Amino acid sequence: MKCLLPLAMLLLIPIARGQNLSGTKLKIKKSHGEITLDGVLREKAWEEADVAKNWYQNFPVDSLPAPFQTEARMTFNDEYVYVSFVCYDDDTPDVVSTLRRDFNYALNDNVSFIVGPYNDRLNGYFFNVTAAGAKRDGTLSSGGVGENAFNIYWDNKWYSKVVRYKDKWIAELAIPFKSFKYKSDLKEWNVTFDRLDKKRNVKSAWVKTPRQFYTGTFAYAGQLVWEDPIPKAKSNISFIPFVSGGGFQDKEVDPVTSSTRLQTGFDARVGITPSMNLDFTINPDFSQIEVDEQVLNLSRFEFQFPERRQFFLENTDLFANAGFESARPFFSRRIGIVQDTAGLSQIVPILYGTRLSGTLDEKWRLGVMNMQTKKMLELGLPAQNYTVATVQRMFWEQSSISMTFVNKQSLGVQEGDSLKYFHPSIFRKINREGIRKPNKYNRVVDVDLVLRSKDNKWYHSSFLAQSFDAQNRAKTMSGSAFFEYADRNLKANLGGFFVNENFNAEVGFVPGSTVYPGQIGYYSEVGYKIYPNSTHVLSTGPQIGINSILLPDGTLADRAYTVGYGLDFKNSSNLLIEYKDIYQRLTLDFSPVNTIDNRTFLKGEAYRWNTVSATYQSNTTRKFNFLLNATYGGFYNGTNLNLGGEINMRFQPYATISMRFDHNNLKLPDDYGDEELFLLGPKLDVTFTDKIFFTGFYQYNNLTDNMNLNARVQWRYKPASDFFIVYTENYFPANFASKNRALVFKFTYWLNI
Repeated sequence: MKCLLPLAMLLLIPIARGQNLSGTKLKIKKSHGEITLDGVLREKAWEEADVAKNWYQNFPVDSLPAPFQTEARMTFNDEYVYVSFVCYDDDTPDVVSTLRRDFNYALNDNVSFIVGPYNDRLNGYFFNVTAAGAKRDGTLSSGGVGENAFNIYWDNKWYSKVVRYKDKWIAELAIPFKSFKYKSDLKEWNVTFDRLDKKRNVKSAWVKTPRQFYTGTFAYAGQLVWEDPIPKAKSNISFIPFVSGGGFQDKEVDPVTSSTRLQTGFDARVGITPSMNLDFTINPDFSQIEVDEQVLNLSRFEFQFPERRQFFLENTDLFANAGFESARPFFSRRIGIVQDTAGLSQIVPILYGTRLSGTLDEKWRLGVMNMQTKKMLELGLPAQNYTVATVQRMFWEQSSISMTFVNKQSLGVQEGDSLKYFHPSIFRKINREGIRKPNKYNRVVDVDLVLRSKDNKWYHSSFLAQSFDAQNRAKTMSGSAFFEYADRNLKANLGGFFVNENFNAEVGFVPGSTVYPGQIGYYSEVGYKIYPNSTHVLSTGPQIGINSILLPDGTLADRAYTVGYGLDFKNSSNLLIEYKDIYQRLTLDFSPVNTIDNRTFLKGEAYRWNTVSATYQSNTTRKFNFLLNATYGGFYNGTNLNLGGEINMRFQPYATISMRFDHNNLKLPDDYGDEELFLLGPKLDVTFTDKIFFTGFYQYNNLTDNMNLNARVQWRYKPASDFFIVYTENYFPANFASKNRALVFKFTYWLNI
């Protein structure tokens, strides 16, 4: 037995050497000749470059080399950092769903370069190209761990070329040093590469990464070693002026009003230091942003739509990650967007905005933003100023402590002012006399702690926040603590939170603020995955969870038990079956369909019901694929059958046709009402070339009694410079009569100074 042990160790040595582990080094040398992006690696710099090879699978298994290998090389000159990929393949047709920039990573054969130019294993950038040459870029935060760690809305200038051969495809990237922030006094950067071979449903990476983690996670990254000095970071100034205009018609007023608008403004980015940016926006216009996808919201809680406006998205983790889901001190959609009485988003013009953000050194990050909106009396809003500031201190390898300050100031609001035109968003709540009082200011101070183990298996997050305003001086705190462990088989978490009765984050997102008079909650979820020896099933296993909310006096207000079982298949399809036991004691009068003809559920009433649901995602490597969900069971004192999902058909790489749908068949007793609720959303996405795109979609929602049409044409005539034409119209479903319509254009030009 003793003699077998050394033999076994000798057999394992070649295997270990074939695996690139965290910290594996890749050398980068300066190119003294010209690099041409042509998909032919014949330059001397490529021949002499260090090669990132021996890639390992991450999915569907993480214990084998990739069946089709990939090689990455890097070099640089005074202006660009160059990356090349040789993606070995056969002549099987590629899966490429679109030519659009910022494509869906999970639906395309693509390869990625992920870099951390601060060497802090927390923050960086990623650059992707597909086998057809489409581009994707963005920022990475929190070490690549978490739902919002990868932000694709960051946009900048860089260049690429992809050439397809019979046995491989080759990609070359040229990224200007001026397009991203970095530290030129470092000798090493964090770096890794990954590849999604979608047609075979295989994901691989240069650094061997456990399958429960993203391959872009910095905990499983290598080191880029600069053998020649990094070019000194220079002043980086970008100026992006725009011109927009259009025609508008409102038919819901008498007489019908028509108007035209011509607007100019600009964005500017100034590199204060190699890793710190000062951004300006003057008179910003976001007319090119797609309208929100409507939802059938039958709950008592506000739905959280995602932020899409680019000015708010760079370094967004500094601001948006403060707090926890139970109470976020800052939510950028509170600035410049309000909802009207029909629940539709209305724009509040922004006069200007400034933001200072970035890294001060290897341990400190800073973010400060200030925005000013116009007075909009027709929406009941005075002029308002918003400030949010965060300072973050990193420690250990992937941990941090942060402090955030948020301030909202309503300008021109006095104690004795008439309240009839003020919008509810500037008030805390109706006081005991039933009279709203204006909040001249609202402030929140927040402290966050994040602890993460080096291997990402252990994670802790906690926060404590307090709000300040003129109306409430007691019971104004909130906080939470969250713990999670995740390995190959087991994922378990436990958390608790509290939100005091008068905690008021007017620029934040607190789901229960309008539902509960203060809340205390706890939740836990445990899932276990089994990896059977099967030709079809990748993993399977059960999961259970509990989520409870109590009022400050200890009364149980909400509780949900969940038991589920999931199946993940090797072809990328998956199935989840769940059973839920739900209890609610209402803390306010509530009607899920908001109709005056039906009886309302009353405050203090208690209900308990059960539901069974099944969710199936089909094989996404197929051109035709679908997501289906069916839920049936109780709903307060009645029943509900919910059918929803999305159907997709790709005509790759030029077009995708999809249909979102959501149907609820509510059957409630007596005069509570029976309702058939529908949401339909067909969408057409066409990429004529990698520079000309069309998106059109239609939404019908009978809960809000609205139909919406949105069509957008985009021409990217130069890198990061665009021309948009957008048409939007809202209709009444009953007779297709128009409510309002708009036809707008926007022209932007990106100039590096």
